[in-house]
Amino acid sequence: MSQLTNLEIVRSTYEGPSSSNAQRLLEALSEHVEWTEAAGFPYGGTYIGPEAVMENVFSRLASEWNDYKASVHTYHEVEGKDIIIAEGAYSGTYKKTGKAFQADFVHVWELENGKIVKFKQYVDSHVVQKAMTV
Repeated sequence: MSQLTNLEIVRSTYEGPSSSNAQRLLEALSEHVEWTEAAGFPYGGTYIGPEAVMENVFSRLASEWNDYKASVHTYHEVEGKDIIIAEGAYSGTYKKTGKAFQADFVHVWELENGKIVKFKQYVDSHVVQKAMTV
């Protein structure tokens, strides 16, 4: 089987059932991945390693939100670099308030030898925070 391209790796983390996407993401993360959630975002900060990413971001998304999704509408490959940029929108309903939201995002992915080594999120955190407040 041929190795997936950087774009195929990143796409596989968005396109499919949430449980499959999470598993593909976990498999694609470098053991030293540097994952940065935007300042002001509920899970803002930089997490090092797959376990920290899963614990501080994805387990919380799964437990605190209903129907949380990251839907990508455009992918960009940066020529000559192992970087993929994804543009899209988050959506979901915060369980504690019952409020739904939609917020645009940009994700910058850096890969090395078929593994994700860096992720950086850009998002309108204010929209997400509004859904989380009573």
